[in-house]
Amino acid sequence: MSRMIFVNLPVADLERPMAFYEALGFTNNPHFTDETAACMVLSETIHVMLLTHAKWRTFTDRPIPPSDSSEVMLALSCESRAAVDAMNETADANGGTADINPRQDHGFMYSCALADPDGHVWESFWMDPAAIPPNVT
Repeated sequence: MSRMIFVNLPVADLERPMAFYEALGFTNNPHFTDETAACMVLSETIHVMLLTHAKWRTFTDRPIPPSDSSEVMLALSCESRAAVDAMNETADANGGTADINPRQDHGFMYSCALADPDGHVWESFWMDPAAIPPNVT
């Protein structure tokens, strides 16, 4: 069995981020969705669990950061530079914020950072492994 990742994100309003992630190409798994949580599936191994603040608090006592702060940046690979741009534009048109950081273009790698409606940061990127210069970190 392949290892899977479930990214758990606290959300203020469940319907708004569900629509946002659907616009980005995620699908809802109704088996793990109710009025307190929604499972949004990108692939067989990548899932995003959207949790209402009340549901989130059943997992941890740690505070929910404000939507204008960042604790992590989740990087998601895309098949081309055009797909990176399309994800950024789709995010902006569906309640997210595009280009929250300057775009990065290193030739072999290209990326844009966006925020979902609750301020969670995603970086869409394209990379050509054959063009990576030696000793790049």
